[in-house]
Amino acid sequence: MQQNGRDIGTFIATKEHRRFVEFANTVKKHRYIGLCYGPAGVGKTLSARRYAHWDTVEPFFREWPHNDKYIPEASVNLAQTRTLFYTPSVSETLRDMRKSLGDQLVQAEDSIDTHLNYNKKFRKIHDHPADIELLIFDEAERLSMNTIEFVRDIFDRKGVGVILVGMTGMEKRFSRFAQFYSRVGFAHHYRPLTGDELTCVLTRHWRSLGINLDAADFTDSQAVASIARLTGGNFRLLHRLFTQIERIMKINELTLITDEVVEAARSALVIGVT
Repeated sequence: MQQNGRDIGTFIATKEHRRFVEFANTVKKHRYIGLCYGPAGVGKTLSARRYAHWDTVEPFFREWPHNDKYIPEASVNLAQTRTLFYTPSVSETLRDMRKSLGDQLVQAEDSIDTHLNYNKKFRKIHDHPADIELLIFDEAERLSMNTIEFVRDIFDRKGVGVILVGMTGMEKRFSRFAQFYSRVGFAHHYRPLTGDELTCVLTRHWRSLGINLDAADFTDSQAVASIARLTGGNFRLLHRLFTQIERIMKINELTLITDEVVEAARSALVIGVT
């Protein structure tokens, strides 16, 4: 799976992802503001993009208005999810957000309307609503006071659900904005992998290297314990670590993941695992 040109591995529908889906559905249904927070690298952004089918929809917005062709797959996904995923830039101003988010809303609802209400000859055959029902803002720490007020204004005027995704502690920062925080109805703490779910994810990583993980084998269990200790169940660190494990195994023509291989992979990482 690719995100912004980076290989982040195959998406795995974890318990935390399923919890996020339930959270997002609730926010969208009841039209509240929801906060999703957790440590970096646990999968918050992946879950949000997956929920919005953003890997399919994003190219549609990236090419528009240079290419205004009707793209069925993007329109179908927008019509199904009624969701926009938006990442503010580091120095996002109110003017920037008003323009870029406004353009996306217009284009998304026009695309949904075209998909739902017109036949192949673009003759109107129905009158289904084409509203976007949920806005997801990633990297919510980047939002300034002015852009936060703009988000609140959209929420009030359009009656749309809003989710802000960010780091742990984000919820405390937003609590200082009384008008905004009073509209927060749900919060979701996105946690790292633990226990059997971590073992399940590691089993997939083992299989990706052509090896079967045997929990009863001492070498395997020792390697699993080391990986769990080093990564803390962090999705991003797991992927980085296994990229190095694969490289080390190929170089040394190894067929087992041992504690020594895990340690050698850890030492090759610049940041993240200590």
